[in-house]
Amino acid sequence: MTSDRAAGLAESARALAAGEVTSRALVERALARIEATQPTLNAFRVVRAEAALAEADAADRELAAGVRRPLLGVPVAVKDDMDVAGEPTAFGCRGDFPPVAEDGEAVRRLRAAGAVIVGKTNTCELGQWPFTEGPAFGETRNPWHTGHTPGGSSGGSAAAVAAGLVPAALGSDGAGSVRIPASWTHLIGIKPQRGRISTWPRGESFQGITVNGTLARTVADAALLLDAACGNHAHDPHRPPALTVSDAVGRDPGRLRVALSLKPPFTAVPARLRPEVRSRILELAEKLAGLGHTVEEADPPYGQIGLTFVPRATVGIAEWVRDTPDPALLDPRTRDAARLGRLLGGAPLRAARRAEAVLHRRIGAFFDAYDVILAPTTAAPPPEIGALHKLGGLATDRAMIAACPYAWPWNVLGWPGVNVPAGFVGDGLPVGAQLLGPANSEPLLVSVAARLEAELRWFEQWPGRPDGSAAAAA
Repeated sequence: MTSDRAAGLAESARALAAGEVTSRALVERALARIEATQPTLNAFRVVRAEAALAEADAADRELAAGVRRPLLGVPVAVKDDMDVAGEPTAFGCRGDFPPVAEDGEAVRRLRAAGAVIVGKTNTCELGQWPFTEGPAFGETRNPWHTGHTPGGSSGGSAAAVAAGLVPAALGSDGAGSVRIPASWTHLIGIKPQRGRISTWPRGESFQGITVNGTLARTVADAALLLDAACGNHAHDPHRPPALTVSDAVGRDPGRLRVALSLKPPFTAVPARLRPEVRSRILELAEKLAGLGHTVEEADPPYGQIGLTFVPRATVGIAEWVRDTPDPALLDPRTRDAARLGRLLGGAPLRAARRAEAVLHRRIGAFFDAYDVILAPTTAAPPPEIGALHKLGGLATDRAMIAACPYAWPWNVLGWPGVNVPAGFVGDGLPVGAQLLGPANSEPLLVSVAARLEAELRWFEQWPGRPDGSAAAAA
């Protein structure tokens, strides 16, 4: 196992259990890679060097005693909206955030599986935007092309995995915030069913539109991390039926009816699929057809779904702002969104929440005719650093919707989606496609993604050197 980039999650776990490597060695290598890349990629907000090494030593003692757990001794990272005991949860914000006393439920479950949390990754302020930049931590850059963003809001997790700093990481997805950075960094990104991975101590993060998900270089690794992190706190309001998603990797999905959906859902401002991205999505559609699936163009009946998203998103921002130590330090765009959320927190929010059941029935009926939807994850490749961060409020919204109009409806619905790499455009910039399904369809989506991966072998492609320099075009 070389030290210049991390081995995969499953391979690391296997090597540890076989005694071929120690957890301390894996963690030391991960910490060295993180330190070497912080000046260029800036993927991490918090690095737990001393604590992670102590946890690695404890894992090595367990391994020597014959203890076996799914991720025992494997270094992973989590996004800085998740509580890790002894560390602050700043969620991209400036201010003096105190260390939290307890792990969030997802982190607790990762630890129970034996994982070593090496650090917390960067995210934009309160996860609002598809870029990972801000005055609290600077600019997180894309390992494939450091002049561009890795996306957001789980951009730090995506950059860390894409550069091989860690084998896998947790992110969160409230409007595509796992799938968008996965698409822009050539990764698998799983947004699971609402409640599959707990968001506790916030039972409903952003009024239920945000879920925790996984980023990895392979479908098997993303599914393994999902299985390790999944499960519920006793007070979670959403408790989907238990699944072991890893079992679907390698399973024949059968002959499927695939809806190719290229039309952006309802948006208040124009959004257009870039021709070069469209070409990559059509190539994936042809690959699915070549694998025996029936593929035809069809768009879900989204209707005015966007009207239900805004109250939930802005009320969620207002809730997080209320908990920040100094709201005056926040971006003016954040404060404006929080003000809107306070206005929409009564009847508009209740109406938006009630509409979800109607949307479930209407869009759910679409799956009487189709098994899976294939759609672009984004309409455009990753923007340059600063292109969105430096805009004002309305201009940010317009640019964000133009680049990323496809992902957010599945957050309103709470259903699963998986980003898969779709190739490269322009100067070697990655783009991705979404596989979308109805409630609790993670096994089906994972089986389709794994079948595509076996044909296209995305994981064999890497960006340039792990310090982020000399980023390679495909």
